[in-house]
Amino acid sequence: QVQLQESGPGLVKPSQTLSLTCTVSGVSVTTNVYYWTWIRQPPGKGLEWMGAIRYSGSTYYSPSLKSRTSISRDTSKNHFTLQLSSVTPEDTAVYYCARVALASWSYDYWGQGTQVFVSS
Repeated sequence: QVQLQESGPGLVKPSQTLSLTCTVSGVSVTTNVYYWTWIRQPPGKGLEWMGAIRYSGSTYYSPSLKSRTSISRDTSKNHFTLQLSSVTPEDTAVYYCARVALASWSYDYWGQGTQVFVSS
């Protein structure tokens, strides 16, 4: 079955870069009917779409985060990654990776989420 799992540091200092990895099993990240996305949820707030990488490698970003966000993939490891630079305490959130299926245009699989604190 398809599974996604986030990994990375739970604590990042302000001004540093947050790097997270989503490990995908059960399906290739190059399968040509999916987008692979990053979503976050700050405490007490709603879900925020951050960006996505298409099966082809094309990337798309939230306008509010575009200048600080980079999404990439490692096809040999079946990973896709998130880098968020110049973090502040407002970037504290639970970070999720999730799959979007083109046919349904919905999130059909999610990782469990990983809590990231930004603090000195």
